[in-house]
Amino acid sequence: MPSATQRVAAKVIALRRARGLSQEALAKKTGLNRVTLARLERALHPPNLETLERIARALRVSLAALVR
Repeated sequence: MPSATQRVAAKVIALRRARGLSQEALAKKTGLNRVTLARLERALHPPNLETLERIARALRVSLAALVR
């Protein structure tokens, strides 16, 4: 069973791709470093709440939808 971090990572990737965004473009929209976003997408470290909020806002989804 995937961890919560792995599930969020997969959701971020799926939503980013569905919106036609590169990691660079999403990083720019969120104000995050692209390397940080890449590490999050590889589930190398759990994101904090502020980071999740920034990503959800940039992807135009609710925070709940991002972590489901």
